[in-house]
Amino acid sequence: MKNIKIKSVLISVFNKEGLDELCRFFFQNQIDIFSTGGTERYIKSLNIPVKSVESVTGYPSILGGRVKTLHPKIFGSLLSRNNSEEDQDDIKKYELPKIDMVVVDLYPFSETVKFSNEDNEIIEKIDIGGVSLIRAGAKNFSDIIVVSQKEQYSLVLDYLKENNFSSQLDFRQKLAFEAFNLISQYDKDIDEYFGLKCGVYTNLRYGENPHQNALFKGNLDQIFKKLNGKDLSYNNLLDVDSAIKLISEFHDPTFAIIKHNNACGIASAKDSLSSYLLAFQADPLSAFGGVLISNTKIDYKTSIEIDKLFFEILIAPEFDQKALEVLKSKKNRILLLQKKINIQNSSYRNILNGVIQQNYDNIENISKNWKLVTNTNASGTQIEDLEFANKIVKHSKSNAIVLVKNKQMISSGIGQTSRIDALKFAIEKAKQFKFDVKGASMASDAFFPFPDCVEIASSVGISTIVQPGGSVKDELSIKACNDQKISMFFTGLRHFYH
Repeated sequence: MKNIKIKSVLISVFNKEGLDELCRFFFQNQIDIFSTGGTERYIKSLNIPVKSVESVTGYPSILGGRVKTLHPKIFGSLLSRNNSEEDQDDIKKYELPKIDMVVVDLYPFSETVKFSNEDNEIIEKIDIGGVSLIRAGAKNFSDIIVVSQKEQYSLVLDYLKENNFSSQLDFRQKLAFEAFNLISQYDKDIDEYFGLKCGVYTNLRYGENPHQNALFKGNLDQIFKKLNGKDLSYNNLLDVDSAIKLISEFHDPTFAIIKHNNACGIASAKDSLSSYLLAFQADPLSAFGGVLISNTKIDYKTSIEIDKLFFEILIAPEFDQKALEVLKSKKNRILLLQKKINIQNSSYRNILNGVIQQNYDNIENISKNWKLVTNTNASGTQIEDLEFANKIVKHSKSNAIVLVKNKQMISSGIGQTSRIDALKFAIEKAKQFKFDVKGASMASDAFFPFPDCVEIASSVGISTIVQPGGSVKDELSIKACNDQKISMFFTGLRHFYH
């Protein structure tokens, strides 16, 4: 591990809290201090010797303090590499000071945004020199300690005391990581401010609940043209996102109704009216207050039927003029004309004290890649229904089971803690809305660990099943299917959706 002895430090901070202890430590241990502006005056008030940056650069603080440290002699020192002969030659040639450590904080930009509406005051709190000093020191962590926030003062002091004013590479690298992390968040705050000012980002009415603030960071105008209605809420956007991702799976005229990010109804048929009526039929109760989406034009006849339902949002690629006249009759009803978009390749979620990231589940999962594992095969129509069901289950909260007949979802069991409960719920829900599950096709988002789901399915006449496979007890489920003359396919792809 490469040790660096601290002999000099550059200090430039907005918040002086805790700085006195730090400066006294440097003074008592003959560590030279460079500083400028208000920080320099504060250190002098402690009766501690300090060298001005101006005496090094030959330039005073200019533009009302906007430019103080931005000079080749300062950044040349921070970026010079101890193991580079060329760098060390330049240090001598241009008489650059030796700086082993930087202590810098940033102007309080986000705090100023919270308490001020004055643009000029906010803009002046966008730090330039501080960010540059931190970034340069962090980049050169192999030779420099960078302290980027006052919360690190006691940690750094204790470390230097214990290590005879030297530092090891891993310690410097950790501080560099924290510095880059700080700058990243700082830039996000600035990005958010300008995004809202420019209308690229949108303040939402509230979050999941009225007591939560919410913001959409993106440009909705690139995705939709809003034709009618109130502003979109946080929950609206979640449902809209689910609706778009689901409908993108289908090419035939398809209509879906989304509630709490799940499809409560979806069907493909010859036109938008037929597919809407079939989708609505699947669960008329849940359709109330839902988000509706079509992948085909909404014509006048379809609008007449849709207008009978109270719904939050309707999304479509095209609307007839007469249909718009009908649908705009309610001023708060949101009508979105969808533009062509590409689904993002990655998804993110905040958890604990960090973020998890994954590739989006956009793999093509079609029947030609499936494996028939039973003695009984499925008909062409059944395979089409299995594909239809498998697309829906992919976008349904786990544990999930979807039942389909003739490209109409007749029921689903979603968000259950066991797969058995998901299947039982789907069967009971189908009965509630007068559907006969005999001859239905069934999709599961994950494998069957036991044959119980097959046994339940066979008891009500479900005729064919698609599931990922991969259980150590797959043979038990296969045997149960063969005993009941049910066809079953393995996809080899699990589609958990938490």
